[in-house]
Amino acid sequence: MLLSTSLWAQNAAEKQQLEVPLSSPGKPFKLHVGLLNGSISVIGYEGKDILIEAQAEGDGKVKWKDHGDGMKRLIANSGMDIQARESNNDVNVSGNGNKSVKLVIKIPQNEVTMKLSTVNNGNITASNVSGDLEITNVNGSIKLTNISGSVVANTVNGPVVVTFKSIDPKAAMAFTTLNGNVDVTFPAGLKANVKLKSDRGDIFTDFDVATDQHKPTVSKTTQSGMYSLKIEDWVYGKIDGGGPELMMKNMNGNIYIRKVK
Repeated sequence: MLLSTSLWAQNAAEKQQLEVPLSSPGKPFKLHVGLLNGSISVIGYEGKDILIEAQAEGDGKVKWKDHGDGMKRLIANSGMDIQARESNNDVNVSGNGNKSVKLVIKIPQNEVTMKLSTVNNGNITASNVSGDLEITNVNGSIKLTNISGSVVANTVNGPVVVTFKSIDPKAAMAFTTLNGNVDVTFPAGLKANVKLKSDRGDIFTDFDVATDQHKPTVSKTTQSGMYSLKIEDWVYGKIDGGGPELMMKNMNGNIYIRKVK
């Protein structure tokens, strides 16, 4: 499939926008975006194509080039290297350059299976998206707003903040970080089995949680003739009689389970 391209420049630092038509507009699709350096923002809009806008640091010129087999490649003197491919409603966007890039991606509001990941120098955001979301960051935050469906979100250095419009009542979900708050707002009708742990913080909720009485799990390992004991002290409970597992974990920060007001 050939992809059409719309390009424009702003002074020396240039932005590039690529229009990616789906093979089957209006039907569910998959989106996988992976970066080494940079930020990702995904926005649901009332359109049928996927629009990818990329902006690199520095003042090098950038341009999309045909790469064959349904792929476009973005090349920049600044070191940004972004590739995009669409096949049978499966869209893959990847970046391997040594410079940070800012990706803003507009997607149709039909159902999507979405995986977003970055490592350094950027945050991940998404809004007005419906479907199954898997979000992974390392050195940055995750913020998801007005989401319908299910989410698995994990970062290391940064907060995880999610606001749901509606949820998949059968899907298990997980929200974790090492350094930062985990702050998730759910619809009032949430039913879940919760599994919660904050090593150096507190857990807050305005849902009624029926906590279970569990003894701490103790794991024992041996090394050089010595024993190592590790106590896993989780909070278990049920919201509105229970449902799919809802797991939240962090080390340095609080956990908030909020109800839509």
